[in-house]
Amino acid sequence: MPTRVAFIIPARNEKQAIGPMLDGLRAALPVAGCEDAEIIVVDNGSNDGTAQVATEHGARVVREDRRGYGQACLAGIAALSPDAWIVVFVDGDGSDDPADLPRLLEPVVSGDADLALGSRTEAGWKGGAFTPQQAFGNRLATSLMKLLFGAQYTDLGPFRVILREKLRSLGMQDTNYGWTIEMQIKAHRQGLRVREIPVNYRRRIAGQSKISGNLVGTIRAGHKILWTIAKYGLSEKA
Repeated sequence: MPTRVAFIIPARNEKQAIGPMLDGLRAALPVAGCEDAEIIVVDNGSNDGTAQVATEHGARVVREDRRGYGQACLAGIAALSPDAWIVVFVDGDGSDDPADLPRLLEPVVSGDADLALGSRTEAGWKGGAFTPQQAFGNRLATSLMKLLFGAQYTDLGPFRVILREKLRSLGMQDTNYGWTIEMQIKAHRQGLRVREIPVNYRRRIAGQSKISGNLVGTIRAGHKILWTIAKYGLSEKA
């Protein structure tokens, strides 16, 4: 691989999950051809020792105390090394399967795609990892994106690979639950070559989801996703 791949892993209170997740990721790197990858864990205000465990497992830890998934992703982007060419976003709870990394990287590395999205839809249902609210939210959001923008997506999954220059061109802004859908709407509007690739999806290694694991998180996420769709649906700007 001629240039470097960088991973951004947002994590908040994932002490039990982050170590096994990083070990699994490192095991997948040689298969994916990116042994020298940069791995950044963004500690999003943890109070359980997540940062220490991530450091012990070889990650570079960036602290971002302003809460929010998008805020953590933005902090990770700001911390990228200059030679990072491809950026991979992956969750820190172990629900994404690092074994899928080579298939997600391939179309971007080969130049066939600017953005590769891991679609969890089929695997999430089969393995029981999708909650009913996740499944409903995904179906609603993707249907609205098709209706309003003509964008053909099946999921809002967090496991995604994008060329850094294309990521920069998107001008990402969302600081919390609207991050993934903002990226997908902007990618469609800017004509990025997007590939959706079916990936495995598992129950998180430990702990409780900040979104689907409780009613308040589910409501907040759903409201923000719908608000983001409406915002870009009413605006001509990407």
